[in-house]
Amino acid sequence: MTDPSAEPSHNARRRMTLFAALGGGIAILAVLAGIYGMGRSRSNPAAAACAPAVAAARRIAPLARGEVAAVTVARAPFRVPDLVFRDAHGHERKLSDWRGRTVLLNLWATWCVPCRKEMPALDRLQAALGGDKFEVVTVNIDTRDPEKPLAFLKEAGVSQLDYFSDQSAKVFQELKLAGKAFGMPTTLIVDPNGCEIGEMAGPAEWASADGVKLLSAAIASP
Repeated sequence: MTDPSAEPSHNARRRMTLFAALGGGIAILAVLAGIYGMGRSRSNPAAAACAPAVAAARRIAPLARGEVAAVTVARAPFRVPDLVFRDAHGHERKLSDWRGRTVLLNLWATWCVPCRKEMPALDRLQAALGGDKFEVVTVNIDTRDPEKPLAFLKEAGVSQLDYFSDQSAKVFQELKLAGKAFGMPTTLIVDPNGCEIGEMAGPAEWASADGVKLLSAAIASP
């Protein structure tokens, strides 16, 4: 037979146990949230450094139209890998050599017909905007016959662009692994901190009024 006088005491003990369990659960969730937050912070150290690039992407988004309508602007911070390639003299260069300048990074090859078609436009773009705040950096990834791309550039009358190459095509693979390259040509707009402002798969008339307007906005300080 249950003693009625013992019932309140039993219920009180149950409530105390329940509150203790809830309090412990909340404490565990708080610890896990802190650990998860710290993990996210450590895994994305570029977030603060790349905030200006994301702001620039928002600024240029309305200008991605016409000849450059296929440009996809960055919606999250992403620091572009510090790609390594060679200059015309065989010296090693890195993307970080252009820190402090906005860069239009373009990967191309002579076997890529759209690449060949857009190269003169990239050359004109460099002539129009190139300087201490902006540079077009085109990296050839032909894996055979290093003279072939040089001969093509001479034939096409390309004179404003410095020549860079990567015969291993590792630069393409690195961008592909990062989800930033799916075919040729591949073009990235990189801010002075080495962060992505925008990307484009395929060719464009970069020296068109649309292209110059978009890139001028990307170069401009906020």
